[in-house]
Amino acid sequence: MPTADSTELRQARTLVAALARSLQAELIETHLSWVLLHGKHAWKIKKPVRLPFVDATALATRQHFCEEELRLNRRLAPSLYISVVPITGTPEAPVLNGTGQPLEYAVQMRRFPQQALFSHQLEAGTLASTDVDQLAELLADFHARAARATHATSTTRARHADPARDFASPARRRAAALAALEGARPAASPTEQAQLQNWLETQAALLAPLWAQRQQGDFVRECHGDLHLDNILSLDGGVAAFDGIEFDPALRWIDVLDDIAFAVMDFDARGRRDLAFRFLNQWLDHSGDHAALPALRFAVVYRALVRAQVAQLRGAAGQSVARRYLQTALAWTQPRQLALFITHGLPGSGKTFESQRLLEREGAIRLRSDVERKRLFGLRMLASSSAQGLNLYTPDTTARTYAQLFQTARLALQAGWPVILDAAFLKRNQRQQAQALAGELGAPFFILDCQAPPQLLRQRLLARQNDASEANAALLDALSGTAEPLGTEERGFVLDAPAV
Repeated sequence: MPTADSTELRQARTLVAALARSLQAELIETHLSWVLLHGKHAWKIKKPVRLPFVDATALATRQHFCEEELRLNRRLAPSLYISVVPITGTPEAPVLNGTGQPLEYAVQMRRFPQQALFSHQLEAGTLASTDVDQLAELLADFHARAARATHATSTTRARHADPARDFASPARRRAAALAALEGARPAASPTEQAQLQNWLETQAALLAPLWAQRQQGDFVRECHGDLHLDNILSLDGGVAAFDGIEFDPALRWIDVLDDIAFAVMDFDARGRRDLAFRFLNQWLDHSGDHAALPALRFAVVYRALVRAQVAQLRGAAGQSVARRYLQTALAWTQPRQLALFITHGLPGSGKTFESQRLLEREGAIRLRSDVERKRLFGLRMLASSSAQGLNLYTPDTTARTYAQLFQTARLALQAGWPVILDAAFLKRNQRQQAQALAGELGAPFFILDCQAPPQLLRQRLLARQNDASEANAALLDALSGTAEPLGTEERGFVLDAPAV
């Protein structure tokens, strides 16, 4: 195993130091790589090391890792990743992209300011909620296009012993989480270690059928694998994710839920649970993968333990960070206070605006009738139904929409999450069904009543752009004439909310 004074590593250090001097570049070192920063570019060079999770001692392996890094990261950050270049010459006088026998290889990247990272923006208080929304949409689209394990190529299977098929099995998922706990163990007290181990073992047994179902159902895909906030940035008016896992296919051939759980976890660990649930709900709106919700808590706990384990590798310097992630893992093992919230109001009355504030405050799962109505017809949330020649506001479609809302709300509540149903709920029987569901599952029931003057409702509908709702003035008139107002008993469930 190469150590800090091994021949391979000493020669590589000599080469990198000489290259940094010749370029007059800033040098950054991680446990796996060196990064040279110069001008508008960066060069990432793999270390010749063998660690418990990677063996990069062979030059051919390091070349392969560079090529894989380029291929994989161009999916989510195409403008950042330029090429793989050889480093030739001698260790004392290396040449980037020169001729002759390569000594090493480097991934050439476009340089970006550190202030663009989500982690830096979060700390500075400058991260825009719209960038969080863009990240959710980017990842939902990425996951929809990503290679799927059940369709992995024979080349992939032969080269990597089919991690695409095997990694997300129940046994592998349990083992991975327990291994992460073992790596994070120094940050935990004996009581916390036992608590986490018992929780992971219990949950793994309960989730095994769902994991197996998702493994067979095309939800294991070639993902990013390392979506914490140091690997996500605002870029060119949008967002991008970089530095995905290239060195171990089993760490990126994962359930899509495990991919997004990393960002959910990191927002929360950094003190922004509101953004964690904003991101999560946006991803769910775009992906429709609410069936994964029972596994969310385990996925977040696992990711928190992974980050605690990584922080431990930094020694004393990483102890406080490791402890923070360990505490995040512990917090997500605790049950949440259930509740079922419904909105009530005409189109344009502010239901989605108010429910957004509520979901961020409560850490809730929101189901939007405007989104789920379109999903029934295979439409994306911002697609135009009229362009498809569809009328989505027939009584039959409305009944189907509410049935879908109740079915998904049941699943989310049973998974332990407070739920918000963002829909008009203008009919008394719709509200009664929601109240009955809450009562059946032992969840407190609340109504978020949204009201606004008729003229303001019309103005808002006319001004809407890029919105899932397609309600117009004609629908507003029709609904206004048939709405059944809240009764006296129902008003006892109304939350205090301003008229808008």
